[in-house]
Amino acid sequence: MTEPEEWERQAEEAFLAGRDETGQWTNAYRAWLRRDEPEQAARCAFWLAFGLLNRGEAARGAGWLTRAHRLVDGRAECVAHGYLLLPDARDRVLAGDYAAGQFIAEKAAAIGSHGGEPDLVALARHIVGRALIRLDKPTDGMSVLDELMAGVLAGEVSDVVAGDVFCGAIEACQETFDLRRAREWTAALTAWCAERPDLVPYTGQCQVHRAEILRLHGAWPDALAAAREATERLAGQPAAGAAWYELAETHRLRGELTDAEDAYRQANRWGRRPQPGLALLRLAQRRIADAQAAIEGELAGSADRATRCRLLPAAAEIFLAAQDISAARVTADELAGHADAPMLTAAAGHAHGAVLLAEGAAKDAAGVLRGAWTAWHELDAPYEAARVRVLLAAACRALGDEDTARMELDAAEWVFARLGVLPAEDVLTGREKEVLRLVATGRSNKAVAAALFLSEKTVARHVSNIFGKLGVHTRAAATAYAYEHDLV
Repeated sequence: MTEPEEWERQAEEAFLAGRDETGQWTNAYRAWLRRDEPEQAARCAFWLAFGLLNRGEAARGAGWLTRAHRLVDGRAECVAHGYLLLPDARDRVLAGDYAAGQFIAEKAAAIGSHGGEPDLVALARHIVGRALIRLDKPTDGMSVLDELMAGVLAGEVSDVVAGDVFCGAIEACQETFDLRRAREWTAALTAWCAERPDLVPYTGQCQVHRAEILRLHGAWPDALAAAREATERLAGQPAAGAAWYELAETHRLRGELTDAEDAYRQANRWGRRPQPGLALLRLAQRRIADAQAAIEGELAGSADRATRCRLLPAAAEIFLAAQDISAARVTADELAGHADAPMLTAAAGHAHGAVLLAEGAAKDAAGVLRGAWTAWHELDAPYEAARVRVLLAAACRALGDEDTARMELDAAEWVFARLGVLPAEDVLTGREKEVLRLVATGRSNKAVAAALFLSEKTVARHVSNIFGKLGVHTRAAATAYAYEHDLV
C-alpha cells in the first residue's frame, strides 16, 4: 500500500505539472486517517482545498476546509491549526478588514515558526505584508515581502509555495506602483520558471508580469508575444482576464484598436474590469463622451487607493480632451496627493503639467513637465516620456521659445518612430489637416468655420477628432504638432 508521504509527493508533482492533484491529496488524507494521524490528514485537506479554491471551486474547497477543522478543533495547537487560519486571514484582507487579517496571519506565522513549517510561515507572512500595504504602511509591507522573497530565492520553501508568493509579491509591487521591485522580482520569477521546464502553474502569471514590464519599457513586440503566451497558458482560468487586459493595452498603444477592443472584451469576460484601458481606447477612437462617461462611472465606484491611482491619470487625460478643465484639475490634484512612489510622481507631474497648460499657465507648466519627463525617463518609460515632451513643446511655443519647442518635438517624434507610433500626417484626414492649419494660425472655431464654409458645430467636431488622434488636449499642443509636421 502506498504510504501517505508518497501520495503527498505525487500530489505536489501533479500540481506543478498542471495536472489535477485532488486524487493524490485525497489518497494522502485517507492514508493518514488509517494511521490515526488526524493532524496530518487535516494538513492534506488544507492543501486539497488550496488547489480547489485557486481554481475557483469554492464549494468543494470549503467542504474540505470544514473536514480539516473537524479533525483538529479541540485538539492541542498544531501546524494544521496554523494552515487553517490562512483562509480566514486572506478573506479578512479581501473584505477590507486589514487589521484583523494581519492579526490572524501573524498568529499563523507564529504557529508555523514554532512547528518548523517554513511553507506555513511564508504563506502567512505574505498575507501580513499585503495587509500592511492596505493599511497605508507600504514601506513596512514591502519590507516584510523583501524578507520573504529572500527566503524564497534561497530555496527555503516548496515550489508550490514559492510560485504563489512570487506572484503575490509582484502583485503587491503593482499595487504600490513600485516599478523597480516589480522589474527585479519579475526577472527572478522568469529565471525560476526557466529552471523548471516542466512547470505549468505560475508560468502564465509570469508572462503577464513580463508583458507589463516590457510594455512600460517600450519593447512592444516582445510585450505582445508575452501577453499572447499568457492568454494561452491561462486559458480557462480566472487569471486569464489579466492576460487579456495586458494584451489589449499593448494593442491600444500600437494603434491596433480593433484588436485592443477584442482583447478588452475577453478580459471583461474573465472578470478583469477593462478600465481604464477601454476608456482610453474610446478616446483614441474619438468617442470622447463615451470615454468620459466610462471613466466617471469607474471612479464613482472605486474607493481604494490603488484602484483610484490606476484610474486617475487616464481620467485627467480624458477630462482635458473633453475640455472639462475643472474636472481635470480636481483629478490631477487627487493624484498628486498619492504621489509617494516614482511611477506615481511621474504620472502626477504629467497630469498636473497638462492641466496647467490647458489653464494657460505655460511657464508653470513647463517647469512641472520637465520634472515629469525626468521621472518617466529615470523609470525607462519611453512612450510616457515622449508624450510629456510633446506637452513641453507646446508650453515652450506658448512662451515664444520656438527652438526648444522644435527640439522637444524632434526628440518625441524620434521615440514615437522607434516604437512604431503613427505620425500625425498618417492619421489625419484631408479636412482635418485643413482645420488644423487654420487652428495653428490662432483662429477660433468660428473663424475656421467661416474660412472653410462649414458650420461651427462641424469645426468643433473636427477639432475634437484632431485632439483625439494626436493625443493632445489643447489648441497649443495641436499647434505644436502642426508646426512639427509642416502642416502650416
